[in-house]
Amino acid sequence: MNDMTRPPRPHRELSLLERAALFRPATVAESASRFVPSELEAAARLAPVPAPVPAADTLAAIPPEFLAHGDDADDFTPPPETPDETRIDRGRLAETGMIVPGAPIGPLAEEFRLVKRQLFVTNQRLEDGGEPEKARTLLVCSARPDDGKTFCAINLALSIAAERDTEVLLVDADVAKPDVCRRLGLPPGPGLLDALGDGAIDPETLVVTTDVPHFAVLPAGTKTAMDTELLASVRFRAVITRLLAANPRRLIVFDSPPALAASPAAVLAMLVGQVMLVVRADRTPESEITAAVQVLDGCDHIGLLLNAVSFVPDRQRFGSYYGQEPTP
Repeated sequence: MNDMTRPPRPHRELSLLERAALFRPATVAESASRFVPSELEAAARLAPVPAPVPAADTLAAIPPEFLAHGDDADDFTPPPETPDETRIDRGRLAETGMIVPGAPIGPLAEEFRLVKRQLFVTNQRLEDGGEPEKARTLLVCSARPDDGKTFCAINLALSIAAERDTEVLLVDADVAKPDVCRRLGLPPGPGLLDALGDGAIDPETLVVTTDVPHFAVLPAGTKTAMDTELLASVRFRAVITRLLAANPRRLIVFDSPPALAASPAAVLAMLVGQVMLVVRADRTPESEITAAVQVLDGCDHIGLLLNAVSFVPDRQRFGSYYGQEPTP
């Protein structure tokens, strides 16, 4: 039976698509986001969030000390250099409106705090249900390109890295058009595809440890025409198991290709505990959300992350609290 004509699976709540049908267009820069989990009704009450501060103002508002490491300019002391750590380009993060590790907490950081709290609830349910490995894996996807999935994957991973008891590995699984390393200012190098193509390679040796505490990256690696086949192989399951076993505190976030533009997304969805489907408020139609959910239904837990939401002054949430009052 064709996937597009299959009746909905019993566990998939209709409210997922019903809420998606209520999305309204907006015209703002990519950054403000809100999470609507498919299983948590309370999350449906999340209100729109403010648009980001322009890039120039963002850089001006962040002292140079914050762009290095610390969050206290007066007491800033650079940590000892570690040869195995690779520096994240904090200036680049600020220029693109992302969370900057060590900078003062702002509205975007608070939004992703809410997102990860909801994800942790599902993680605990999976662990309690006897799926401890899946509880530690998450796929960030979108229906089409340019909906902001990589932007959201990086911000989510940086937010998770701030947890005291959790470490995060961000895997660039968008192997056809990898972009994670460029956005973080990291040099390209061997990664996921290399570990999948050569069984003698220990994938843990390809993990890039960064100077952001608890935050590591696995690049996409060397491109190949067999990317979907490699991701669907038994070797990929072994790679995931190895990466999880290497660090018991590790949670893996996969940045996936768009579900309706490349086939690997469907394969990845079958291997992870939950999927975060990024929906852009000003461009993703209901029909594409429906089609993407059907492609990703190998995963039992799919939530929507509404990206690029317009700022509505009388429905603000974090703007005024962090000193970003709405313009009269």
